[in-house]
Formats: sequence, structure tokens, C-alpha cells
Amino acid sequence: MRASLKEYQVVEAAALKRLNGVAEGDSAIARDAFSEEAMVYGCSGSQFSCGPIQNFFSDVDRVGSHPKFEARVDVIALEETMAVVRVLEENWGGNADFTDYLLMMKLNGEWKCVVQVYNQSSNTLSAQS
Repeated sequence: MRASLKEYQVVEAAALKRLNGVAEGDSAIARDAFSEEAMVYGCSGSQFSCGPIQNFFSDVDRVGSHPKFEARVDVIALEETMAVVRVLEENWGGNADFTDYLLMMKLNGEWKCVVQVYNQSSNTLSAQS
């Protein structure tokens, strides 16, 4: 059964908590978007990384905010208790572009990200060299 448009807005709002944390460079803001057991997997060039979501939180705090940071959230799929969200980020820390996919689940009535997968754009990797 297709979810209501209102539910899409609720999922988007949950994902925006993550995005606002990145924009502000403050993991405390982003934490509410994730389950405690969440994991993060990703690639920056040929460098693969995986681990607990704390790794992402540490990066958010280390990188901080940047005035040129821009992003958007797209709710790609939504079922009763699961959603897939795409996050596009430009100029994270002033020099990195990412595409993230968030697998979200409705846990105890709240949408939480349980898995974050990311890829750093190869264009921004070559610019950092």
C-alpha cells in the first residue's frame, strides 16, 4: 500500500535532522536521525570505510560547517515501516561532494536511519589532490 504524502513529509523531516547536523557541523543535531545501532558504509575513491554511525558523527564534528555547503533530500521509496532516502551534498567542508543513501525504518513510531551508505564524488577527490 502506498504511503500518504504526509508520511513522505515525516520521513523527509527525519532525514533533514541528519542534514542539518552536517550543515551546522554539529553531530548532536544529526544524532536524532539515527538508531543507536546504525551503521555507515562508504567509499571515498578507492578507500572503503565501514563501522558504527559514531564514525560519521566524528567526521561531522571534525569537518564543521561551511558557508558553501548545499544539499537536498529525496525520498525514493516508502513502505509501511521502511524508506530509502537519497541525500545529495555539495561542498561539505568546502571541498567534498557526496551522495548518500539512507535506509530508514519506523521504530517505535519514529523514522530512524539504520544504515547510511555514501560515495564521494570523484570530481572532488581529484580536486583535493
